[in-house]
Order: sequence, then C-alpha cells, then structure tokens
Amino acid sequence: MPQQEAVGVIETLGFPAVLAAADAMVKGGRVTLVAFDRAERGQFFVAIRGTTSEVKPAMEAGLAAAANTFGGEIISHYTVPNPPDNVVAVLPIEYTEQAEEFRF
Repeated sequence: MPQQEAVGVIETLGFPAVLAAADAMVKGGRVTLVAFDRAERGQFFVAIRGTTSEVKPAMEAGLAAAANTFGGEIISHYTVPNPPDNVVAVLPIEYTEQAEEFRF
C-alpha cells in the first residue's frame, strides 16, 4: 500500500527567507517543491509534497532556515498530513509537469 502524501506550506515576509526555506526543505527531506508565489505585501509562500515522514523534517529545516535569514520573518506555516483528493484538485498543490522530473 503506497504511503499518503503530505503537503507543507511556509509563508514568509521577504524573498530571501522563502528562498532559504525552499532550499532547506528540498535538502532536508525527499520532497518536491510544487508551488511558489507571492502572497501579498512582500509575503511569499512555498509548498512541498512528499510522504509525511519526509515532509516533517523538511518543514523543520525550512522553518529554521527562514528564521535564520537576516530580515526574514515567518508569517505562517502548516502541514496537512493527508489532503483529500478534492483539496488537491482545487488548490495549487498538485504535481505540475515542470515538477514531475524532480518528484521522488
């Protein structure tokens, strides 16, 4: 039986913090970056997908990296261990064609 995939999202104030978070997340676990965008007023978010056992350490690494970035600030973060299919279909957390080659 395949493991369910989790989603992890980090929102930061400032681009350097979200860049540091994204870098640390993909290095901190076998996860795939599935979404990145501006939220509002200098806020950015990044979303990852992978098994719950890989998303958890990746999120911890991303949060630590964002918090240690000069001038960066974590606005919010959240992990969804097993999002239902209808959530995946509606929100921008589906694997894209661009991300597919990097998928674990």
